[in-house]
Amino acid sequence: AFKAAVLIQQWYRRYVARLEMRRRCTWRIFQSIEYACEQDQIKLHNFFSYLMDHFTPSSSKERDFISRMFISGESLKEAELEKYCDYESMEVPDSYTGPRLSFPLLPDHATALLEAFKQKQQLHARYVLNLLHETRKHLKQLPNISHVSTCYSEEVTVCGDLHGQLDDLFLIFYKNGLPSPSKSYVFNGDFVDRGKESLEILIILFTFLLIYPKEVHLNRGNHEDHMVNLRYGFTKEVMQKYKVHGKKILKMIQNVFCWLPVATLIDQKVLVIHGGISDTTDLDMLEKIQRNKFVSVLRGKKPKQSNRNVEIQETNGEIKAEADPAGNEAALSLCPQPQPTQAPSMANKLEFSRWVRQTVQEQIEWCRRLVDISESEEEELTYSSVVSLTDLDGPCWTRQEEWKQILDILWSDPMPQEGCRVNTVRGGGCYFGPDVTGKILEKYNLQFLIRSHECKQEGYEFCHNRKVLTIFSASNYYEIGSNRGAYVKLGPDLVPHFVQYQANKTAHTLTMTQRQGFPVALISRVEESAFRALREKLFAHTSALISAFKAYDKDNTGRITLSNWATAVESVLHLGLPWRMLRPQLVCSTADGMLEYKSWLDNLAMEQRSQEHIQSSLLEVIYRNRSNLETIFRIIDRDHSGLISFEEFHQTWKLFSSHMNIELTDDGINDLVRSIDFNKDGNIDFNEFLEAFRLVKQSQ
Repeated sequence: AFKAAVLIQQWYRRYVARLEMRRRCTWRIFQSIEYACEQDQIKLHNFFSYLMDHFTPSSSKERDFISRMFISGESLKEAELEKYCDYESMEVPDSYTGPRLSFPLLPDHATALLEAFKQKQQLHARYVLNLLHETRKHLKQLPNISHVSTCYSEEVTVCGDLHGQLDDLFLIFYKNGLPSPSKSYVFNGDFVDRGKESLEILIILFTFLLIYPKEVHLNRGNHEDHMVNLRYGFTKEVMQKYKVHGKKILKMIQNVFCWLPVATLIDQKVLVIHGGISDTTDLDMLEKIQRNKFVSVLRGKKPKQSNRNVEIQETNGEIKAEADPAGNEAALSLCPQPQPTQAPSMANKLEFSRWVRQTVQEQIEWCRRLVDISESEEEELTYSSVVSLTDLDGPCWTRQEEWKQILDILWSDPMPQEGCRVNTVRGGGCYFGPDVTGKILEKYNLQFLIRSHECKQEGYEFCHNRKVLTIFSASNYYEIGSNRGAYVKLGPDLVPHFVQYQANKTAHTLTMTQRQGFPVALISRVEESAFRALREKLFAHTSALISAFKAYDKDNTGRITLSNWATAVESVLHLGLPWRMLRPQLVCSTADGMLEYKSWLDNLAMEQRSQEHIQSSLLEVIYRNRSNLETIFRIIDRDHSGLISFEEFHQTWKLFSSHMNIELTDDGINDLVRSIDFNKDGNIDFNEFLEAFRLVKQSQ
């Protein structure tokens, strides 16, 4: 009996270990593909940035197009935005049966919204724009770092990424209760993208923010960025739900995103940020940055060429501008230092105060012109601008330094090794080690950090000696059963208490008998989904894989060793996966341990062709480039109409041809665009765009 018990125990442990290994491998596949996609997004953006840096518009028409295409989010000033998003002129028809909002908002409005969204109802565009307008007004008055105290509420609940999964938000409110004066919430960014109900989540969160401004706090995440939204679905979602007023809603949301605070401090001891930190993170600088300047964190604004070599130095209380020998000294004459007028008598305090304010403002404007920091909006003083005015004797940071602070906060990830290095996996932010965490905690007298940004199998995870806590609230993120969601509650003792969940209707309806085998079934289902995605990735790089395999097949036998197969695949895909461990799920080896790679690739092609009847080589290229093509399409389609006009295509092609040194006349471009417009409606939709790409590749 004893031997039998030991045998069963050994068998069970091996079984559980194999299940865990399968789960971890599946997880690595999903995560590697996700991060590779983010890297592609940043590479694509860098490509467009490079084009912009090396393209000189030949006319005011081209200059206007470039301005609309890449910096339209920063160009709308206060009055223009109000006029563009005029919700008061919109009429709500009598036939509308959805919720109605009136301001100031009351708790009943939030309850009505929750019920309406559960019934799949849609809020009228007038109320959406009105809500965004009020939210923007509120956010502009908030500091860059929000401060929360457990003294005023029993506990503070921190939620991580939601990514458009409304069921998870409903489940959090069901388990933990709605926001109220006694129940504070911190939502730590990434409210949108990937999921299908991102806009509903924003509406709910903004509604509670306005009802309970002291109890609800929102941090900005890396997906609260319109350049990221172009790729990951939020832009498309808004335009599909609001076909008439979608452009106005997107414009307002874009402006609201840049006003979101970037961090939250709980009891001055727990720092809540979306991504992470770096060895250059400076909370004092973060407090004073004008955060609304960074409409897209992916787009760091570069200084103009004429002022690139101008330096500002402070000597004996006077600010002097100097240009280095290689610089443009003429820049100094363009912005002479203003001379202060005669100071009025101290007896008249009001007059003296006005004189000080005017003199200070003139000096600030002069400094801005020297370092090319221009006002993005002419508007009333905000919290951050007041902070800047009250700390005139402090250090002066460059735009690049400020941008890096925001980028690191939103995009960084922790790593187990010491030090700080560039995050090459995501393509943005950095990896920070436990030593960097320790220094930041010690410098600002903090207990620990809470961050999100990474999906965790259990919904949360500690690292760096329990000094960094990752919290992720979107359950079933990759596939049903792939991960739990979680939120964390902090009381006055700041001891974290976790609540885990899975918003999965399938799991809730299982009988007890079915539940006993459910983990195995779920792992199999998630595993199948992961390997399907991995096979698509392999197929998309068929040509590169053949070249890599041939490098090991010197005799051109069509066969390579399994070890060489694993090395070659990693050299092409750069996913960092344990290919030898994954091999049994991907390839069938021969008796002598060799792989016939041509037949293996043919099998991959057959699997994909069964889904889409397109020539294999074309399908490979489309699989590899579809996300980039769709993002390029949406960048060109600046009005988010789902159509590219002939004019938009014409100007974009001139941008590409200028960079690629392709000589093409205006008539040639017009002929090209007419040939792509297959249905001859005067516009190009995405299917025509993709079809043209496919046909061009086929002709090659």
